[in-house]
Formats: sequence, structure tokens, C-alpha cells
Amino acid sequence: MTRYIFITGGVVSSLGKGLMAASLAALLQARGYTCRIRKFDPYLNVDPGTMSPYQHGEVYVTDDGAETDLDLGHYERFTGVPSRQSDNVTSGRIYQQIIQRERRGDYLGATVQVIPHVTDAIKEFAKADTDGLDFVLCEIGGTVGDIESLPFIEAIRQLRNELGRGQSVSIHLTLVPYIAAAGELKTKPTQHSVRELAALGVQPDVLVCRCEHPLPVSERAKIALFCNVRQEAVIPALDAKSIYGVPLQYHAEGLDSEVLRAFDIEPGDAPPLDRWSDIIERVQNPEGEVTIGVVGKYVGLPDAYKSLHEALVHGGIANRVKVNVRWLDAELFEGDEDAITAQLEPMHGILVPGGFGERGSEGKISSVRFAREHKVPFFGICLGMQMACIEGARAGGVADATTTEFGPTEQPVVGMITEWMTEQGLQKREAGGDLGGTMRLGAYPAKLAGNSVVSSIYGTHDISERHRHRYEVNTAYRDTLEAGGLVFSGMSPDETLPEIVERPDHPWFVGVQFHPELKSKPFDPHPLFASFIEAAVKQSRFV
Repeated sequence: MTRYIFITGGVVSSLGKGLMAASLAALLQARGYTCRIRKFDPYLNVDPGTMSPYQHGEVYVTDDGAETDLDLGHYERFTGVPSRQSDNVTSGRIYQQIIQRERRGDYLGATVQVIPHVTDAIKEFAKADTDGLDFVLCEIGGTVGDIESLPFIEAIRQLRNELGRGQSVSIHLTLVPYIAAAGELKTKPTQHSVRELAALGVQPDVLVCRCEHPLPVSERAKIALFCNVRQEAVIPALDAKSIYGVPLQYHAEGLDSEVLRAFDIEPGDAPPLDRWSDIIERVQNPEGEVTIGVVGKYVGLPDAYKSLHEALVHGGIANRVKVNVRWLDAELFEGDEDAITAQLEPMHGILVPGGFGERGSEGKISSVRFAREHKVPFFGICLGMQMACIEGARAGGVADATTTEFGPTEQPVVGMITEWMTEQGLQKREAGGDLGGTMRLGAYPAKLAGNSVVSSIYGTHDISERHRHRYEVNTAYRDTLEAGGLVFSGMSPDETLPEIVERPDHPWFVGVQFHPELKSKPFDPHPLFASFIEAAVKQSRFV
């Protein structure tokens, strides 16, 4: 029977519940258990797909086309288990489903209420698609005490009763702040947070305490006494130099052992963690370093490019080098050649990531031109590939080349795709339609040209990668672009949609319509990122 681990947070947000959940799942996997992690998000958006990256960070896309919370990226990177639509739910999606049921008359005239209808829907989500799993970890977004999270806390209270004794464990992550003026760690916020959670009917079995300084035994004993948990179940969580050291750190503090004991499972021998030790050894002892300039639109918030940053780190792990990421605002490059040269000349590689809207687009195009003319390794992702094609068309004589995303144009090198095939059949989109959930989303196959750079990188001619976009490169400009050296080296199986472009005469110049960063893992770096960083290492020897 599947066991459940419910993870809540207290005191403040952004303490690292997602990272803790991912680390715990990785430790349980190392012990031979099968795990899946789920995220409950209390906000009223149906999904984060229409939210600004400045509001919520990146949107993480699954193989089956779900737009989800960025924590699911941590889950995949740490466990290697592909996330699914059923692994992320929001209050908005729950209420949407309930209202649709009510309109259909499914409730047979009953008054629809938070209890039992909303809580029942949350429990249905928690229990769906769990056959054959040893553990399901459910992370509740936000902080205990938030009005939005109350139905989720109530749902896990009910579910713990329904599952029965020994089938669920509650982990509460809190902050133990250090007051510099007093020179002390303060446990009172943790006490209040646990008291509030207990007042809602959920008594934690394990407490994870984020702190900047070591948590003395006396303070652990105090927390255990006031919060009604075993002293050994008070787990310190100090800041780590690398997130990939967190599983080792939690294991050293006994997190996985205490969770198993809470289930009345004898932990037994320590799990093999060589994979994580090797990753940390490579991170902490690099044999060199490179600097990558990321020319983007949302560079003020690194979480907007979370998976991208981690994929670059993975590329460094594959090449045993440290990757220094320089976040560069594309708007600052518009019309200022001196700024472009000053900022990009020291870079060993240039990456233009995905994004939406016209702001900063000319700066991105200028960055592509710099990379092409100065033979600097270039990687364009999604919008970055489209900007590379627009730059290539302009260099080939199409001076007004642009995209219909920015308005009507007579030279639509990039345009909105209106229909495409999926496993569910033909999908259609109309201009002016809903924005949410209407992009080309999820995993799609592509065919690579036999003699291409990318086919040698992948080691195959058939790939599947995740997409999130509503505009495509116009194949009517293919001859123009290829005459200028920008080759279409990857296409959809029906040869209608360009997936990859490259410049064979360049040291490393690749643009992809998909998001390879979403599938990269520290123990299995994506081949494109590994190859890009390898090219940057070669470039560093000439700069």
C-alpha cells in the first residue's frame, strides 16, 4: 500500500520545501523505494501558465503538456522521475472542476461547500495515479496560516485519518532565525507555527528547521519539548553551498531515517549515495571555469530561468568546470554597439533563452549577431532560436525580417502557428483566443539531419523534447536562411515545423524551438548543454 508524506511550511515562505521534498525522495530512492512528488498550490490561477515570471518564477512543462510550478523541476532533477499533469494542482483548477460539476448537476442538488466538496477533490488529486508506488510526497505551497491554504490543510487532516495509522507522516519546515544583536537562535517562531498547524488538526511527526547557524542540542531539545516531537525528529537544515549537496546534508542529519521510523520502518544500513558524492566532488573541485552570458528579459529574477541555470551547471558538471552565469538585460543592448561589445566580448558563450513579447528583442538579435560575427559559441532556446532566424534573415538581405508576435509585418520570418498534430488529433488556435493552455505544450518528436552537428551531439536521429510556444519559424524563408549558412537541422516528423537550426561553419551555433533545460539532470546532463559548455571551454582558451 502506498504511504503518504505531507510537507508543510511555516513562519515564512521560500524556505525550500520543494528542495527538501526532492532531497527526501532521492534518499528514499537510494534505499530502494519508489517515489512520486506532488505540489498543491493554493493560488486561484488554474496553472502558472499566464503568470509573469516575476510573480512566480519559471513555468515548468511536463511531457504530457502541463504548465506547472517550478518545484516540479527540482523533483525531476533530483529523482529522475518524469512529472505529470497529475502532479500539480492549484485552488483554481480544483474550483474550476467543482464548478463544472455543479453546472452539469453532478451534485444532485446538494449545496456545494468547501467541506466536503473542495476537500474531497483535493483528496482525489492526492490519491490519483499512485498504483505501485511506495511513497507519495505531497508538498503544500505557501505558509501555514495563509487563508488560501486552509482547504488543503483540512484535506490532509482528513486524509491522514482515512489512511489509518502508519500510512502517513507529516513534515513541517520552519525557520529558526538568528538574532545577531542577541547572538542567539530563536525557537519561538517554530513553536508558534507548529501550534497553529496543530490547531488545524495536523500534528507534525518530523520538524525540519532552516537556520543559518548550527542548531545546538539544547535548542533541538527545547523545540522537541514544546512541539511534541522526538528530539531526533528535529532536523537542522543549514544553508548549503550547492543544492546538490542537500541530499547528503539531510542524510547526515538523519532525515530519511526519521521519516522511515515515523512509518515504523527500520531504516537499516545507510543507502548508497555515491552518485551525489560524485556530483559534489565535481562541483567543489572544478578543473577550470567558463563564463556564459545569458541575454534575457527577466534577468532581474533568476528563478525565471531556474531550469536553465541548473542545466548550465549540469553542463559544467559534465565537463568538470565551474560555470559562471552572467545575467544580461537584453534592453541595455538595444542601439548601443559599445555596450554590446563591452558586455559580450569577455563571454565564453552566449545564450538567448525563451520569453514572450517585444521588449528586449532587438538586444537579443544584436547578441546573436555578435556571436555569429565573433565566432562565440551561441545557444538559442525557443524565442532565442526565433531571434537567430530573424538575425539570419536580416544578414541575408531581408532588412525588415521580424515576427508577427510583435505586430503585423510584411516579412514574417516567425509567425503564429494556427494548427498542429498531437496524439489527441489536430489542435487549432485562433488569434485573440485564450492565452492559458493554448500553446504548443509538452513532448513532441523531431527528426535530425544525418550529417548535422546536433545529430552527432545527441548520438541519434530521433529525439523528443518539451515545447512551450505559440509561434514558429516560417519555412517559406528556409532557402534564404540556408543560403546564409543557417541550416534547418531538425524538423517535425511531417517536415512542417522547424525544430533546430545550426551554423556548420561556426564553432558552435545552435538554436532549438524546444526547452532542453527541462530534461537536464545533474547525474544526466542534457547533451546540448554538455556540448555547449565544452565549446565554451575551448573558447576560453582563446579569450
